[in-house]
Amino acid sequence: MKSVKIKEVIEALERFAPLPLQESWDNAGLQVGLTEAEVSGALLCLDVTEQIVDEAINKGCNLIVSHHPLIFRKLARICGEDYVQRAVMKALTNGIVIVSLHTNMDNAMGGVNFKIAQKMGFEDVRFMQAKQMNGVEYGSGVMGSFAEPLATDDFVIMLKREFGVECVQTNQLLRRPIKTVAICGGAGAFLLDDAVALGCDAFVTGEMHYHEFFGREQQIQIAVIGHYQSEQYTSEIFRDIIERDCPGVKCIIAETCTNPIYYL
Repeated sequence: MKSVKIKEVIEALERFAPLPLQESWDNAGLQVGLTEAEVSGALLCLDVTEQIVDEAINKGCNLIVSHHPLIFRKLARICGEDYVQRAVMKALTNGIVIVSLHTNMDNAMGGVNFKIAQKMGFEDVRFMQAKQMNGVEYGSGVMGSFAEPLATDDFVIMLKREFGVECVQTNQLLRRPIKTVAICGGAGAFLLDDAVALGCDAFVTGEMHYHEFFGREQQIQIAVIGHYQSEQYTSEIFRDIIERDCPGVKCIIAETCTNPIYYL
């Protein structure tokens, strides 16, 4: 079987979610390492921590593909004083490349929000507000519809089941069925007004601030399921791209849970 270089895997991922689709404040793309080596395996994850790098080492993977960038802010030095620096040092020492597809994967057709919609069983999934860049359609959030409307309590139960959520944060429960839903994984409160304007019955996201829940009673059902929980299936997108475009590359979805939030 033809050998595949790390750079070929990265090129396949970035064809799906081009780097120009990322937000101006983001730092998606290559984070650590040199890409000319043959890929021995790709570990797929949401966040990069020291434990993730250890898992890559133990499983013989010299490539880590994450959603959240390991290096988000400028590193003034690398001396092991925090988890980011330690993860960088460990990856370099062990010849591991780290690449991240963040808001470019959020904004891509078939990206993070489409995966969330798939898990919810939606039909007719589309961007909330589609944009164009060099002929590529993209957008910050998606919306879709259930084949049959759900009662609000059944909607919340479905979210808990499909995303392994212990507690869904909601506003006052709607006294009408839910048919059309807007979605933005991660921190998506900036799209709440758009969801209302588009006539959506519900808005699902990963996190919101306290005051953003006010004033929406019986207008739209807000459902906040957790940042990690909303984006946890992004690794499945990475896997599908690599298996399709780089056949033979070993893909492993990380077993390490990187969610830093505990529910006690």
